Amino acid sequence: MKNISIILISVFVLGIVAQTSNASGLILAPQIEGGWWQVAGNPRDHKYATERQEPVDFAVWQAVDGTWQLWSCIRGTTAGGKNGKTRFFYRWEGQNLTDTDWKPMGIAMEADPSLGETPGGLQAPHVVKAGNTYHMFYGDWVNICHATSKDGKNFTRVIQANGKTGMFNEGDGEHARDPMVLKVGNRYHCYYTAHSMRSPATNHRGVNYCRISTDLQNWGSSKIVAEGSVYGKGPYCAECPHVIYLPEPKRYYLFNTQRYGRRQHATVFSSSDALHYGINDNRFEVATLPVAAPEIILLDGRYYIASLMPSLEGIQIAKLKWVKK
Repeated sequence: MKNISIILISVFVLGIVAQTSNASGLILAPQIEGGWWQVAGNPRDHKYATERQEPVDFAVWQAVDGTWQLWSCIRGTTAGGKNGKTRFFYRWEGQNLTDTDWKPMGIAMEADPSLGETPGGLQAPHVVKAGNTYHMFYGDWVNICHATSKDGKNFTRVIQANGKTGMFNEGDGEHARDPMVLKVGNRYHCYYTAHSMRSPATNHRGVNYCRISTDLQNWGSSKIVAEGSVYGKGPYCAECPHVIYLPEPKRYYLFNTQRYGRRQHATVFSSSDALHYGINDNRFEVATLPVAAPEIILLDGRYYIASLMPSLEGIQIAKLKWVKK
């Protein structure tokens, strides 16, 4: 239990340090260290199971009781019915981050159309802890939504004034998704992905946006923080943005994904500005990694990286180290 107070849940508190310039000029790049261990598979012990289903975007965090929680979007199922988007959240639980084969816990959450969510449209959960409350952010195919929990296991949706769960979106057809939240100073930055149809230069390419809040409920207007990739084209070239802050070089690191599956690929960008990682260029690139939808975890002074497996048959974790660029 004592570890709970020093755990960084999805490196949320790394961003508490305010933005500063990189006076030393030091730039670090991430490297995977050692082998992977599998923590989750492709569960078919649920009512929506199909042979083509795949576990994809996910979140990892530690609950109040010290157990490790993993929720993944399972796609390619029968969830949502005819014309539904085939997705829901499934949950696993582990005793230690370094254990293999965490215990499958079943369906954790399904889309609720009565609250404005797209049938079968749940995507990409992400969990942070603020004070004594866990906050889950997720996509419903159109909007970014919010749920809360006191124990880190059982989450309740936050209903907005209009009776729906959606907090914000980028408009029809933009498909806002893949949220993650980092605290920067005394403000919260929500990074997420959408298709950009407003910028002629993007040709409908994937874009990483950010909105800022002081209370995790009311969010400002969107700002493009990264756009396009030399490694991929189209609307899915900047998936699953994940940002952390490294105090030593005083820099922010954005991980985003260009490819899933056997040739999975993610790019890592480094910047002294939490709101700028390059627009239609890769000047801020410091590394590429053979991972998809990664999350970075800091536990007892050591970094870990969680990623989808290349087979899309589960989720794996490895140690992560930082080396001089």
